[in-house]
Amino acid sequence: MHVIVLGAGVVGVTTAYYLSQAGHRVTVLERATTPASAASYGNAGGLCPGFSGPWASPGLLRKAGGWLLQKNAPLSIGRGIEWADVPWLWHFTANCRRAAFARNKARMQRIAHYSQARLLELNRDLGWGDNYDFRQAGVLQLFRDRTDFTAAKYGAVRVLSAAGVDHRLADAAELAEIDPALAPSADHFVGGLLLPGDASGDSQKFSLALALWLAECGVDFRYAHEACALLGNAQEVTGVRTLRGEFTADAVVVALGAEAGSLLKPWQLKLPIRPVKGYSLTARIHRCAEIAPTVAVMDDQHKTFIARLGNRIRIAGIAEISGFDHRLPQGKRTFLEKRLEDVYPGVADFSEAQFWSGLRPMTWDGPPILGKTPVSRLFLNAGHGSSGWTQACGTGKLVADIVSGKQPDLDLDGLTLARFDKAVSR
Repeated sequence: MHVIVLGAGVVGVTTAYYLSQAGHRVTVLERATTPASAASYGNAGGLCPGFSGPWASPGLLRKAGGWLLQKNAPLSIGRGIEWADVPWLWHFTANCRRAAFARNKARMQRIAHYSQARLLELNRDLGWGDNYDFRQAGVLQLFRDRTDFTAAKYGAVRVLSAAGVDHRLADAAELAEIDPALAPSADHFVGGLLLPGDASGDSQKFSLALALWLAECGVDFRYAHEACALLGNAQEVTGVRTLRGEFTADAVVVALGAEAGSLLKPWQLKLPIRPVKGYSLTARIHRCAEIAPTVAVMDDQHKTFIARLGNRIRIAGIAEISGFDHRLPQGKRTFLEKRLEDVYPGVADFSEAQFWSGLRPMTWDGPPILGKTPVSRLFLNAGHGSSGWTQACGTGKLVADIVSGKQPDLDLDGLTLARFDKAVSR
């Protein structure tokens, strides 16, 4: 069967990998000139199944009002906000209820742990890891506020214990034992929550390497081929029209991140996906062997994530609802520099640091949208939000199985378009 995958981000490339492994002839259409040029390019780098969960939560709802009044808050409204963001925000707020949060977190955890197993399997099969700065040394959530630390102790820890996820709650004195690079800043924090099974890595490097490997195996990558319409009729899709020609196929998988919704509007499919802007700053590490961090860290108060990527260090954060705006305000860069220097003073060389922004493709409830649509031969692998890198291998395998007519390894309840019911018309 000939399958077209739209998008060569980390989700699209992993989908192509599993489709190819299943024996299909695969064509990947990508509007950029290289893989992973959008949201997969400079994301936080975290591979965090243990921390995987929806942004819509009771805790976020309590803090959001104050954040909206703060400069560089973890969640903010930007100048590019669009009318389409208003109903999305309404549904997002509705999913902050405790019951909805628990349901959505369980769904995301299910995918994330499955995906981690698939990534480790891929690393083993291809002999990979070093080529994309993979580091499975754990992720440490750092708490500055005693109330938040106590809430984690009696909330997150119980959930992790019930799920059988390895974890360690540490007080401030233990942080430097977990990672000596934290010694200069340990007194800024009251404690931390370590998940030793979580990891980090460069999703762009991974995507570039996997795309090259797939091309050598016969997968057809067409760069600078922007999809402008789907071919077919109201009942089924037969191919894709790009600005450089038409391509027919037996099936089409849409893995276009935040852009997925616009392509499907003419087919009366309203995907509940909106872009949520994030920023990152990537710098070289001074005297790498002496002071480089070993674990990735998550600053709970500022909602920033810091990961070592080889001889580089990256900090990412901020959730800005601003439509498809790609501007890079200097104030955001300064904020990230200060936050990185606060946690790891003297580690980063900011002289040639790369400042970046990307659009997370967010559903209002958290989990992605996988599998079949009401249109025959049209499939989705979209809406991963900030968890695209964490979920990529798992969702790629699940969607490849669905396209192949196989029973997926994972229960898809709550992971398909069907969960939105009347919110998505057809």
